[in-house]
Amino acid sequence: MSTANYRALLRTPGAAAFFLPALLGRVGGAMTGLGIVWLVHDRTGSFAAAGVVSGGFAVAEAVGAPQLARLADRFGQARVLPPALLGHAAAVAALVGLAAADAPRPLLALGGAAVGASVPQLPAMSAARWATLLRGGRAAELPAAFALESVGNAVSYLVGPALVSALAAAGHPAAGSALATSLTVGGGLLLTARRGSAPPHTSDRAAHARAGRTLLSGGLLVLLGLSLGIGVWFGAVQVSVAAFAVEHGVPGAAAPLFAVSSGSGLLAGWLYGLRRWRAAPPVQLLVATGVLTLGGVLLLTAGSPVALGLAVLVTGAAVPPLLALFSLLAEGTVDPLVLTQAFSWLGSASAAGSAAAAAVSGWAVDALGARGGFAVAAAAATATAALSAAGLRVLGAAVRDGA
Repeated sequence: MSTANYRALLRTPGAAAFFLPALLGRVGGAMTGLGIVWLVHDRTGSFAAAGVVSGGFAVAEAVGAPQLARLADRFGQARVLPPALLGHAAAVAALVGLAAADAPRPLLALGGAAVGASVPQLPAMSAARWATLLRGGRAAELPAAFALESVGNAVSYLVGPALVSALAAAGHPAAGSALATSLTVGGGLLLTARRGSAPPHTSDRAAHARAGRTLLSGGLLVLLGLSLGIGVWFGAVQVSVAAFAVEHGVPGAAAPLFAVSSGSGLLAGWLYGLRRWRAAPPVQLLVATGVLTLGGVLLLTAGSPVALGLAVLVTGAAVPPLLALFSLLAEGTVDPLVLTQAFSWLGSASAAGSAAAAAVSGWAVDALGARGGFAVAAAAATATAALSAAGLRVLGAAVRDGA
C-alpha cells in the first residue's frame, strides 16, 4: 500500500469532511486535561490541588464517555453532539469562573469532574464513521483508516499539550482552556453538520439490547484488558522517564525523550497503514505486544539517557499499531449499533489504567528509583503479551463471526 491510498481514503466522499473536524476537536481534547492542571495551579499555587482536579476530570471522563457514546449509538450523533458540546462549554466556563473566584478545592474538583463527564467523544465517533463508510466492499481498507486515526491521535497529543503549555508559560492559563474548548466545540459542530457519513442508529430498545450483548463478548473483554494494560504502560512510562532524567542530573532530557517516543510512534503508525499485512490481526497484535515487552526489558537495562532514548524509540513504535489493531478488532467483534460505545470503552479502559499507573509508579519510583517505575511498565507490557497469546483464539473466532 502506498501513501496514495491514504489520499484515496480521504478523497472518499464524506471522509475528509468528518475526519478533519474530528481531528480539530481531538487537538482540543488533548489540551483539556493539561489545561486544567495549569489553570488550577495558577490560582492555587499547588500542584497537589491541580492533580486532584485533574484526577476528577479523568475519572469522570472514563465513566461518562461510554454513556455519551451509548446515546450517540441510540439517537444518532447529530442529536447527541449539540447538547453535549453546549454542556462541555458550560462546564469549562464554570470551572474557569470557580478558579477565578478562588473557590474551595472540593468545588474545583467538582468542576473538573463536570468537564470530564461532558467531553464529547469525537475520536470514537470518527472511528465509527470510518467503519460505516468502508464496511462491505472496502473493508480491506479499514486497517489503513484506523492507522490514520491512530496517527491523528498522536499528532493531537504532540500539538495540544505544547499549545496549552505555551499559553500557560506566557501567563495565560485560562486562555489555554478557552482555546481547548473552542477547538473541541468547533470541531464537534462541524462534525455534526456532516450527517451523511454518520453510522446507523435506532431508538428501538429491543434492537439495542440485542446489540449490547456483543459488548460482553469474550473478544471485546480481551481488548478491554489489553487497553487497560496499555494505559498502565503510558502512565508508568511518563512518570519513570521524568524520574530517570532527574536521577541522571539532566532533567531537561525528559522532553527530548518524550519527543523521540512520539516521533517514533507517528512514523510507525503511518508506516503500519501503508501496506496490507498477510498475518491475521490477532497475530499482528501478538507480535506488537511482544515488541512492547522487549522494549520494557530495554527500559529496565538502560543506564544512560542515550540508551533510554533507544528503548523509547522501540516502545514508541509499538503503540500506534496496537491502537489501530484494537479498533480493527473491536469493529469485527461487536454489533455496528454499539460500535461507538465499544470504541469509547476502549478509551476509558486506557484512561483508567493510566490514572492508576501514575499513582503506583510514583510509589515505585519513590521506593526503588526510576527502575521501579520502569518495572511497572515492563510488567504491564508482559501482561498484554500474555493476554494477547491467551486471547488469540477468542479474538480470531470473534472476528470470523463478525465477518
